[in-house]
Amino acid sequence: MSLYNLNVFNLDLIAMQDFTPQTLDTSTAIPRSVTRPMARIFQPKQPTTRWIAVGDSLVYGFGDEVGGGWVERIRRSWMTPERSQHVLYNLGVRGDGVRQVNARLEKEFGVRGELRNRQPDRLILSVGTNDCARVGKLSGRNMLEFERFVEEMEQLLDRAKGLCPVWFVGMVPIDESKMPFLDCLYYTHADQYRYSQATQAACESRGIPYLDLFALWEQRGATWRSPLFTRDGLHPNSAGYEAMWHDVIGWEALGELRINPTTNPSHNTSVRP
Repeated sequence: MSLYNLNVFNLDLIAMQDFTPQTLDTSTAIPRSVTRPMARIFQPKQPTTRWIAVGDSLVYGFGDEVGGGWVERIRRSWMTPERSQHVLYNLGVRGDGVRQVNARLEKEFGVRGELRNRQPDRLILSVGTNDCARVGKLSGRNMLEFERFVEEMEQLLDRAKGLCPVWFVGMVPIDESKMPFLDCLYYTHADQYRYSQATQAACESRGIPYLDLFALWEQRGATWRSPLFTRDGLHPNSAGYEAMWHDVIGWEALGELRINPTTNPSHNTSVRP
């Protein structure tokens, strides 16, 4: 059936359903057993909400061979007909810093609308860990100088906010005992804290919700965190990404992610002073 004929048939069906028993000749009426199934076929679909998550390897999910990362776990929970009104694209790239995400954001956003003249409805950002690493030694320079990081982050947030509603998921504290990463990159909690605090301040000044995973995981202690990382100390393992997933879907600011009302995150996402 051509698109034209399908539209005509749909309009005819709607018009037919508007008849009342008083105006419809029962001798020629189409049985309800026929019209009801057809009506279900032509019911309009629930509008689709398109999400994109943009960032580094923590968005990509590197280290999680079971669930594919926290973004992938959310995406998989939406891969059923009952929840198909939501779509999530993982646009994480390993090794990316804020400059790289800044450079590709608008292009990535512009081609993820699925339909012509459509664009994503929601954006989740998560980046910054790679920028705070020190090169060569503990006292070496940061991968991206702090002042430049702040400038790039502010530009990224301004650009993102001009596209659609934005949420920011912060970095998790790495395992310092396993540094250096790749024998040359030194990540420390002190640098992570400085960079994440600057990111949070930039988000708050723009009204962008920020999930402070660094504070959450620090608060839970080293004994809790230690089993959640791979051998490199930088990337969470499957259990670590599952913990991140619980934190993200339990975040009140991202309540839209909790499509399944039976979801019961086991981790508290509030940070006690």
